[in-house]
Amino acid sequence: MTRFSETALRLSGLAARALGWTPPVFWAATPAELAACIDAQPGVAAPPDREEIAAMIERDRHG
Repeated sequence: MTRFSETALRLSGLAARALGWTPPVFWAATPAELAACIDAQPGVAAPPDREEIAAMIERDRHG
């Protein structure tokens, strides 16, 4: 699995457990929406920001 897919899988699991989100809700959310919802949860790490996601996509493109 690539870093992006590993991170997406981890965050989708986190959103399901902490927020009760289904996969369609997770994939329809923006990173800012996910961060806002997770920030409201004590002890939950924030998701990657737009720049981190872009960097992961760039790394995965080149193997």
